[in-house]
Amino acid sequence: MREWQVKRRERTRQLIELGGLVVKAGLVELADDDRATLYGAFLTVAAKLRSEDREQALMLWKRKGKRAFEVETEA
Repeated sequence: MREWQVKRRERTRQLIELGGLVVKAGLVELADDDRATLYGAFLTVAAKLRSEDREQALMLWKRKGKRAFEVETEA
């Protein structure tokens, strides 16, 4: 397989996994599948990550995400 095909498949997989996280978090339903609302929310998160609160936000979100994965695995 050519290198560009491998990279394209890797990117496609990443996009599918990220979309799955959006669905798993319940954001699609909570935002009534409104793409503008979801994009605005993501822009808010990106702005937070560009701020002085970056490290604290990352730590908090990572902890919450790990706990959620653990609870899901246990269930």
